[in-house]
Amino acid sequence: MTDEAPPPLLTEDDLRHITRWAVLCAARALPVFEAAVPGDTRPREAIAAAVAFAEGGPRTAVLRKAAWGAQAATRAVDDPAAKAAARAAIAAAGAPYTHPIETPHQINHVLGPAAYAIQALSIGTADEAATTETELRQLIALASTEIRGIVGKLPGRKPSKGAFHALLYRLDTALRR
Repeated sequence: MTDEAPPPLLTEDDLRHITRWAVLCAARALPVFEAAVPGDTRPREAIAAAVAFAEGGPRTAVLRKAAWGAQAATRAVDDPAAKAAARAAIAAAGAPYTHPIETPHQINHVLGPAAYAIQALSIGTADEAATTETELRQLIALASTEIRGIVGKLPGRKPSKGAFHALLYRLDTALRR
C-alpha cells in the first residue's frame, strides 16, 4: 500500500486547453474594446501573453503583468461592452493560473472569458437577447472536447442571479452535455 497523492485535477495540458479557448473567446470581443479605445493595446497584450502560454510557453510574470494591464484598461473606459471585452482579455491571461482544486469557483475561471465575450458582443446591439443567443451558441461550438472534459471534472455551477451569472450557468450546463 502506498500513500501516493492522487493526480492533479487539472494538468498543465488542461490549462493550455482552457487558455486556448479563453483566447478564442477574448479575441472575438477585442474589436469592441479597440473601437471604443483606439490605441489602448493592453487587452491585446493580455491576449498575446495568453497565446504564448497556450502554445507551450511558461507561466511567467509577463502573463500577470499583462492581465493587470488589461484590468487597468477596464478602469479607463466607461462603455460597458468595452469593459466586458477587456475583462475577457483579463480572464484569458489569467486562465493559465486556474487552480487545480475541486471547488465550484474554479469553473468561473474556465467559463469567464466566454461569458465576458458574450456580454461584450451583445451589449448595445439592436437585439441584445438574440445576439447573446448567437454568441452563446458560437462560443459553445468553439469549445473543444478537451474543454468539455475539463468542465465535466469540475463541480457544476448552481443557478444564481444576474445576467453574467446566468451566462456562466448556461455555458456550464451546455458544455456538460
